[in-house]
Parts: sequence; structure tokens; C-alpha cells
Amino acid sequence: MENKKSCSSYNLKNPVLTNRVFILQKSELEKRWDPSWYIYLQSIQRFKDEKVSFKNLLLENPQYGANEIGIERQTNTEPRYIRITDINEFGELEDVLGKTASIIEEKYFLQENDLLLARSGNTVGKSYLHKNVDYDCFFAGYMIRFKLDQSKVLPEYIFAYTQTRFYKNWTKAIQRTTGQPNINAEEYRNLEIPLPDKSTQSKIVKIYFDFIAQKQTNEAQAEKLLASIDDYLLKALGIKLPEPPENTLKNRMFTRTLSDIVNKRIDPFFHQDKFINNLTAISNGKYPVRQLREIISGNLTKGSLPKQDEKDGECSVVQINSINADGTIALDDLLTAKNIFGKQQKLKIGDVLVVITGATIGKIAFWNYEGDYFLGGDIVKFQTNSLSDNAFVYHFLRCHLMQTEIKRNITGATNGHLAPEDISHLPIPVPPLSKQKEIARHITDIRQQAQQLKDKTKELLKKASEEIEAILLN
Repeated sequence: MENKKSCSSYNLKNPVLTNRVFILQKSELEKRWDPSWYIYLQSIQRFKDEKVSFKNLLLENPQYGANEIGIERQTNTEPRYIRITDINEFGELEDVLGKTASIIEEKYFLQENDLLLARSGNTVGKSYLHKNVDYDCFFAGYMIRFKLDQSKVLPEYIFAYTQTRFYKNWTKAIQRTTGQPNINAEEYRNLEIPLPDKSTQSKIVKIYFDFIAQKQTNEAQAEKLLASIDDYLLKALGIKLPEPPENTLKNRMFTRTLSDIVNKRIDPFFHQDKFINNLTAISNGKYPVRQLREIISGNLTKGSLPKQDEKDGECSVVQINSINADGTIALDDLLTAKNIFGKQQKLKIGDVLVVITGATIGKIAFWNYEGDYFLGGDIVKFQTNSLSDNAFVYHFLRCHLMQTEIKRNITGATNGHLAPEDISHLPIPVPPLSKQKEIARHITDIRQQAQQLKDKTKELLKKASEEIEAILLN
């Protein structure tokens, strides 16, 4: 009989594709057909140390969390309800008050070195290693608790391993994507982890946690820089905010005349003293104040809802989820769509963007790119006229004082809406143009310094990851 060629006798002719194209023999298939699983298996073949099933490193069976509705936590003494959203991408617990629950069962309380892994959702696989804090913590049902046998493994090593590309490739390969991504407790138990000696584990732990410590230092410095912007801006404009009154019932009560509310909103929130005092502080500053509509060129331009067309898209569209918290634009996250936009909706360098509805209502962005980009729905844009500078107005609208005034003007109980008419009446100080540009340059410099510190975190993470991989691999 004619001998058939074995898979091992085939060679890939195009070396460019060798990282994405591979050949398997039928005997190598492990009851799965998806390529991502075999890409993962190939990536862990070079581990120096023996791989151990996660279940062999546990003291007891995994435990699913509580299924309680989170309620606002009022003080730091209340038990905290740890949910997926309370943990960042590096496995750190967010420094916020967070949630608690009306019913708290003791069996869900966390102990030192308990490992939590997210079991479903877009962040499936996210990890958190609990360390004792000044309050009790219990965990939510979308997470699974694993108690580690510390005679066999350092809990911090397992946590550090969950931050590697090997673990992240495994979560992508193993998760079921019908409905929403999901990994159950049994699948986690079967995860294979390289187990070096404890001295090597400690070395890996030190590398990762040194990165975390430096990251936290960089972030603290960046936040300090960003926090200084408001003080600088208000001082440069001569705006002195009043001291907030003591939070008493008497201080929360106020009266308004009929003329104060005629043809305006009548809800008490809008007419609070703090808003009136803020406007008074702006008008009492160093410089004359004009309404936004007086210093912009033309009118506010509204964006349009695009018609998505990934195959034959003719332009890129900025949507509300394309605008980052720091006012920059995520260019990699723009929508490709048919060009149904008017000439006025094309974005130009210097455009100031304002989100007028949705979860990020009131967010402000600055456009600084050339090309065929257009304004999506739920956003308005404008440019200033000769009286003012685009960048100065952008920075002023982003300060806490103006964000408070913007949120005051939001209407609607669900997603909320910010009327373009209300935006056009926002008060803007108008120093001489040279002073505006000086202020804008100074704030831009501060933001760039803060961004450089954040960028260092990416470099540090890459370096730490490379060092850990070098230890784990032959």
C-alpha cells in the first residue's frame, strides 16, 4: 500500500504565518476543535517546571459567592461587598467606599489570602488576592473563592501567575461564549500551573509586586499633578469659591422668589444655594464673563447616529464610548460607518466635544487629529470665535466647578439629557487671548506630565512580564 504522508512531514512555506498557522495530527486532538485551545497548549509546552492541576493546590472545594443586591455603603465600618467591578485589571481593590448588602452570611466572609476569580462576563478570569483590611469583606456570586494550600504554593505566586499572558490565553481558550463568557469552578480546578520551588515562586512574586508598588507611586504622582489643575485654573482666573456650609437641615433649606423660577426649572435641586454661590464666584473673578454662545463660532453642532458598515465603511465616527475619562479620544475604538454626515459634522482640529446623554453625560473632549472623522450621536461640538481660545475653554469646562454646573443642567431621570441650549448659556470667563493661551499651555503641560507617568506603568508591566516569563520558560 502507498504510504500516506504524516503531518510531521509537512512544512509551512510562509514563515510569516508560523505564529498563526499550525498542523495537528488527529491523535493530538483533545475532544476540542477550536484553534485557540491548541495555541494555548503550545504556549505552555516550554515551561521549565512540572505543571500541576490547580485542584491539587487547594485546601477545599471552590465556593461561589453571595447573590445579594448591593446597597450603598455609608461608612468604612460596614462589611464591604466585593464585586467584579470593585477590582481593576491588575487585581487591585478599588479605593472607594463601595457597596454592602442588607443580608450578609458569614460563610461568604473573606480570609487572608483567599483568591477570587471572576466566573462570567466580559472580565471573566479577573483575579483578586484578599489581604486583611480594616473592615470585613464578603464576595459576590459572579466570583469564585479558592483557598490555597500554603504548604505547597505561595498564594501570591498563584495571583502573579493569573496576571501572565499564559493564564490570560487560557481564559480566552477555555471560556464558553454562548450568551456571555463563562468559566465554572470545575474548569478552574483543571487549570494547569507551572510549579517551581518556593524560592523561585518568591522571586516571581517580588518582580510582580515591585511593579505594583512602582505603579501605585506613579499613579499617586499623576493624580497629584491632575488635582493641582483646578487650584491653578481658579487662581489664574481670580475665582474664589465659598466655603461649603455645614451639612445641616437648616442649611439645606432655602427660598426663591417667583421671578427666580419663572420660565425655568422648578425642582429644588436646580435652585440650591451652592449652584447660585458658584455662579456668583465666577462673576466676581478677575475677568469679564460671557455665555458660551457669545464666544463660539456659529452654533453648537449635533452629531448623527451612524449606519454601521464594517465591510464598506467610508468614514470613522466618534461615539460617546470613544471618549476617555481624561478627555482624549480612543482612536482604536472608533466605528466604521457609511458617510451620511453633513459637512458641519466633520471633525476639525480644535473642536471641543460635549457628551449630551448616556452614562458619560457631561464628559468633555478635545479633537486634535487630521482626517475623515465625523461626530456621532449624543455629542455636540463647537469652536470658539476670536474672543476665546478652544483649548482654554476645553480646560475650563473640564474643571470641577464647571462639571458641577453642567450636571446641574441635566434633565431626565433615566439616562439624562443635556440640552444644547443649556450648554450655550454656560458662563465662561474671558481673559485676554494671550492669558487664555498661557493658561491652556500650562494645563496641557501638567496633563502631559501625568500621562508620561501613566505610560511608564505600561513599560514597567512589559518589563515585569518579560522577566517572569524568562523564569517560567526554558
